[in-house]
Amino acid sequence: MAATDPDDSLEGGGSVETHEAGDSFETLDAAGSDDSLGAAGSDDSLDAWSIRSIVGTMLPILIALSMLEMGSGYVLEELQQTYLGNPTLLVLVPVMIGMGGNLGAILSSRLSTRLHLGLLEFDPRDEVLWTNVTAILGLAATVFSVLGVAAWLVGRIIAQPMALVDLLVISIVSGMLLAVIAIMLSLVATYISYTWGLDPDDTTIPVVTNLCDILGVIVLSGVALVVLN
Repeated sequence: MAATDPDDSLEGGGSVETHEAGDSFETLDAAGSDDSLGAAGSDDSLDAWSIRSIVGTMLPILIALSMLEMGSGYVLEELQQTYLGNPTLLVLVPVMIGMGGNLGAILSSRLSTRLHLGLLEFDPRDEVLWTNVTAILGLAATVFSVLGVAAWLVGRIIAQPMALVDLLVISIVSGMLLAVIAIMLSLVATYISYTWGLDPDDTTIPVVTNLCDILGVIVLSGVALVVLN
C-alpha cells in the first residue's frame, strides 16, 4: 500500500480551493455588474416619476391645450344666435363634449395598459385593437341615442321644445363623428408618446380629453347648422 505524501495532499487541496475561490470571485463580479445594470435601470425608471420630470413634460402640454380650449368658447360666441334660438341645444353642449372626452379616455387607458404590458401592436390586423375600437363605437351609438331623447325631455320641461327627430339626428351624428375623432386622437397620442419616449399615462388622456372638448363644440355646432338650416 503506497504512502501518501502530506505535502502532495496539501498542494492538491490548495489548488482546488484556489480554483473554487476564483470561481466565486467571478460569480460575485458578474452578480455585481448585473446589480449595477439593474440599479441604473431602476434610477432611469425613478427619474420618470420625479416631480421635475412630470412637471417638465406636462406643463407645456397643458398650457398649449388651455390656449386651444379657448377656441371652443369662440365657436359658441360666433353661433350664439343659433343656440339662443334653439335653447335645447345648449343642454347637449356640456354632455356632448364630456362624453366624447370620456370615450377617448377609456380607449387611451386601454391602449396605455397594453403598451406597458408589451401587448400593443400598431397593426391594422391587430384583432384586440379592433375589438376596442368597435366597443367604443358601440358605446357611442348607445349613449348618444339616449342623450338625444333625454335632451328632448329636458327641453320640453325647461326650454323651448325641438322636434325629437332633429335632436336625435344632431345627437347621434355628432356623437358618432366625435367618437371617431376620439379614437383617432387616442391612437395618435399613444403612438407619438411611444415614439418620443413619453409615458402615455401622462400625455394621452389630457391631450385626448381637451381636444375632444374643442372639437366636440365644433362638430355639434356644424351638425346642428346643417340639420336646422
